[in-house]
Amino acid sequence: MSQTNTLQTAFPPIAFIGGGNMASAIIGGLIRQGVPASSITVVEPFEASRQALKTQFGIDALPAASDALQSAQLVVWAVKPQSFKEAAEPVAAFTRNALHLSVAAGITTESVAGWTGTQRIVRAMPNTPALVGKGMTGLFARPEVDAAGKALIAAVIGSTGELTWVEQEAHLDAVTALSGSGPAYVFLFLEAMTQAGVDMGLTAEQSYKLAVATFAGGSELAARSTESAEVLRQRVTSKGGTTYAAITHMQENKLPEIFIAAMRKAEKRAQELAAEFGK
Repeated sequence: MSQTNTLQTAFPPIAFIGGGNMASAIIGGLIRQGVPASSITVVEPFEASRQALKTQFGIDALPAASDALQSAQLVVWAVKPQSFKEAAEPVAAFTRNALHLSVAAGITTESVAGWTGTQRIVRAMPNTPALVGKGMTGLFARPEVDAAGKALIAAVIGSTGELTWVEQEAHLDAVTALSGSGPAYVFLFLEAMTQAGVDMGLTAEQSYKLAVATFAGGSELAARSTESAEVLRQRVTSKGGTTYAAITHMQENKLPEIFIAAMRKAEKRAQELAAEFGK
């Protein structure tokens, strides 16, 4: 049976707490896989966001938690980290028997368990390419989540792109630094490459198109290859050539070291967020 048919026939009622970009990405992925909008409940306090959900997906979102949440077998927490605790208080009474999936950055499952009254929690670190079905999500499940629960979460997250499970929750901080924040690193490089192209005489439109296609093509080549990124780089870096000149300049100016150090800063900030908002 195809994944689409499986979701159409077996997908349980799901509730989203928060109806912003990440919730919309997951909802859109589910609906593309055949999940009916009638199986999805959303709690979203902002009217503009509720209207967007109605227009885009045909979902009548609720302005506040109610007993309509009692039928949900899966609750997806798509709220800002600083709002999680407050949002959980009115929801918890209706959802203690559900499986819970949190996509709130930095909030530990221990905090979620305390606020929701259940141990059946999976924590996810998605990224913004999920909006176009090209996301990459890291997942951690507490021991109380069984194989069926993990399979359900995989089906939900799989509708937005790829996923990987980690064995230790602390490793989600590394996932945050690498793929969670990673799209911004790509965009920063795209900015720089576009500006360099303009400085060398190309138009901004030409430069941006070349840069975006180069990132997309390079990533696809890496995904399909069995060779490491280092080997792939070496294959296009002929000594004395143009690529060699550029790569040597980057290495001499310690760009790889700077980049790694920047990612460690992101990891540290993820740890700080957990301490700050998980109380």
